[in-house]
Parts: sequence; C-alpha cells; structure tokens
Amino acid sequence: MSIPGKNMARVKRGITANKRRKNLLKLAKGFKWRRKSHYRAAKEAVLKAGKYKYRDRRTKKRTMRNLWVLRLNNALRLHDEKYSTFINKMKKKNIELDRKVLSELATENPKTFELFVKEVK
Repeated sequence: MSIPGKNMARVKRGITANKRRKNLLKLAKGFKWRRKSHYRAAKEAVLKAGKYKYRDRRTKKRTMRNLWVLRLNNALRLHDEKYSTFINKMKKKNIELDRKVLSELATENPKTFELFVKEVK
C-alpha cells in the first residue's frame, strides 16, 4: 500500500519561472534604465508597450488616411477642383477608387491624374 504523494517525484519550478522571466526580459530589450533588466519594471513596461502598440495600429490608419486626403486635395487644387466636390462627383459617376490609390496616382503619375480629373469633371 502506498501513501499518496510519497512516490511522486519532487517538482522544482525554477526552470519554468526562469524561462518566463527570461522571455519577458527579451521583450523588454531596448528599453531604458531599470525597465530592461528588472523583472517587475520590465513586466509593467511590456504591458504598457502592448497597449500603445494596439492603440497606435489604429491611429496609424487614421493618420495615413488624413495624409492621402491632404495630398489629394493639394493635387486637385492645381486643377481648380476641391477635394469634397471631386469626391462627390466621383460618387455620382459611380467611380470607386479609394483615397490611397488616388493620392499615389497624383504623386507618382501627375499626367495620368490630370486626365482622370478631366474625366470626372
């Protein structure tokens, strides 16, 4: 008859804990001061970095769209057209090109863009 827990091997948890800490410190590589080398500070820093990363992935989409609109508006002003009226005319003619494509067209191929603007007018 065996006593429960007597013939089980002893589990030492140092390896797992050290691995977890080491992996977290890897994520904190490049941080300044105490946040790169001390586990507690690094853990907090990595969590906050993740929050900022998540938030800024969405902010980036917003800022890029603003940039495309700005470039498009500047290119349209050269052809005596406003951004808002141009987009409205495009919608009325059922032309579905997004702002990214239009702004790239305006910056990289101005002659093609000029022909496109005349077509929409």
